[in-house]
Amino acid sequence: MRRRNFIALLGGAAAAWPIAARAQQSAGMRRIGVLIGLAEDDPDAQARLSAFRQGLDRLGWSEGGNVRLDYRFAPAGAQAQALAKELVALQPDVILAQTTPVVAALQRETRTIPIVFVGVADALGSGLVTSFARPDGNTTGFMLFETGITGKWLGMLKEIAPNLERAALVINPKTAAYYEFYLRAGQAAASSLAVELVFVAIENTAANIERAIALFARTPNGGLLLPPDSSTVVHRDLIITLAARHRLPAIYPDRLFVAAGGLMCYSTNRADQFRQAASYIDRLLRGAKPAELPVQVPTKYETVINAKTAKALGLTVPPGLLVAADEVIE
Repeated sequence: MRRRNFIALLGGAAAAWPIAARAQQSAGMRRIGVLIGLAEDDPDAQARLSAFRQGLDRLGWSEGGNVRLDYRFAPAGAQAQALAKELVALQPDVILAQTTPVVAALQRETRTIPIVFVGVADALGSGLVTSFARPDGNTTGFMLFETGITGKWLGMLKEIAPNLERAALVINPKTAAYYEFYLRAGQAAASSLAVELVFVAIENTAANIERAIALFARTPNGGLLLPPDSSTVVHRDLIITLAARHRLPAIYPDRLFVAAGGLMCYSTNRADQFRQAASYIDRLLRGAKPAELPVQVPTKYETVINAKTAKALGLTVPPGLLVAADEVIE
């Protein structure tokens, strides 16, 4: 009887060893929440997340090894608040967030879990931070553009389309509450370029976008200027099609528009920002506080031009733009 009891006890202990090992591994695993303003099946979303994982891996964090990533997707801000609540309930060690509405939704749910943002336009004006040098809350990160970017976009649009007289700043105020950040800078630059800047507010529906752009296109010598907005990202194929149909030169906030047939962009590299964000995530996981990590303003931009689209619009790309271009899509 004693022998049987000993064997049973030994067998039970052996069976418990893997469970104990798994529990120990789980206890040592850190948790990162990820909430971005793109659809899960968007190839660009996956490219950015891949860059983020590469950045983590280089710093010693392996997904499924010593870190777990919980992903949530809120294209055009859809269900951002509900998803933020769901993600915070998981109690991650730190959260990576993309777009201003997403960060704002997360801040309403937690003021203690550190948040690292990317893809944010006006972090100060939006109230996400009170200081770049020393963020005083639980949030820090990487700015998408510097303040004078709209003037640069207008100048490039005028350069490639010298007859430009009107430029529509196309944006959805509901998914880009920071639109005045771009509008103010654009209005300051428009008069010096002899261009009228027209604010064209859209909704997150294909029919509304089509009506708005068609109405603007009734007056000749117009062009489109699209600041970053999750609504226009979701409807990018439609907007590119409408720009071609109405023969409107357009400048976009991201390379993905140009790769899909848009005319040109002057932008930061989004995947690179996600890769950089991994460095802040790493430091927070190792004990740093958000206030110790200054908000970073981009210093490197890329110009991408679609030569085929320019030709279809009857535009000649000036030599200066060609020389400055980081990439020309033929």
